[in-house]
Amino acid sequence: MSTIKLTYFDVDGGRAEPTRIALSIGGIEFEDHRISFSEFRQMRSSTPFNALPAIEMNDGVYTQSNAMNRFFGKQAGLYPEDPWQAFLCDEVMDAIEDLMHFLVRTFGMRGDELKAAREKLVDGAFTTYLRTLNARLEAAGGEYFADGRLTVADLKVFVWIRGLDSGVLDYVPTDLASRVAPLLVQHMERVAADPGVVAYYEGRGK
Repeated sequence: MSTIKLTYFDVDGGRAEPTRIALSIGGIEFEDHRISFSEFRQMRSSTPFNALPAIEMNDGVYTQSNAMNRFFGKQAGLYPEDPWQAFLCDEVMDAIEDLMHFLVRTFGMRGDELKAAREKLVDGAFTTYLRTLNARLEAAGGEYFADGRLTVADLKVFVWIRGLDSGVLDYVPTDLASRVAPLLVQHMERVAADPGVVAYYEGRGK
């Protein structure tokens, strides 16, 4: 494979974070190209689908975070070989992608408009998805979402719950996950303690 360059915002979270972690766990060398939001506005029209993350490899530039998660997850041993377990993994990743779409619609809002939009998300989509994911995790045995082991689905949920708990989202209570989906908080702590995840953040100086 050619040299890999992953471009995303300079945040320890968001759509590219599960891919970054998977690449690290898999020992796959890549350039972690982090840019500011102002830099993205200048380069947006040059990206496929006008979106990030974008990955340069095999003499091309490609997008779609879950496609990246599956591709590199397979190489890193973080994606199920069994078709049904792969389906369960994909369902969880796509659910988190739905949540990201809901959230992105509130970006750029200010004041009362932002407060109303975020509170609607908390009472609606966020709570619905968190409760369903909590049930999915319980049905899978309570530790991992698919295959009885760490997969990219776990990384995707870990990044999402970590972000919710951080307080970075205005008008989203930091205890939302613990109130409506306590298994997901335990899951976040379990994934955070995984040696591969620990090594990734230690490498980031976190």
